[in-house]
Amino acid sequence: MAIKWFDSLPPRSITSFDDLTKKFFARFSIRKGKTKHAPSLLGIKQGDREKPPKLHGKIQQACLDIQNLPTEAAIMGLINGLREGPFSHSISKKHPTSLNEVQERAEKYINMEENSRLGETSKTIFAYPSQDKDKEARK
Repeated sequence: MAIKWFDSLPPRSITSFDDLTKKFFARFSIRKGKTKHAPSLLGIKQGDREKPPKLHGKIQQACLDIQNLPTEAAIMGLINGLREGPFSHSISKKHPTSLNEVQERAEKYINMEENSRLGETSKTIFAYPSQDKDKEARK
């Protein structure tokens, strides 16, 4: 997250190491005035076309604002935020033990989904019309 933040800074916006330090702490330090708690994770939901890793990123960002957040609470917030579907059913059956495990399983699920979609596409692309005529003739 820090690298993404750093990469998103406008060019020449950092003039010294002291300047970088101040901007870094302003972005990532714990804000006492806006202290959040674990239940705030329950409000984070996966969008209709949003992939699970993007939800994972939202949860990670929210976790930065919560002091002493147990890993289990972060995982439960993530599971709660998933929309209904095969991945949410899979992850509910065998609970992950870390956020990294959730991310890995989400990426595997997305890869499997894309591979099956590509397989269906290739079947339609490579279907020979003569096979359909042969089937009709046999009937």
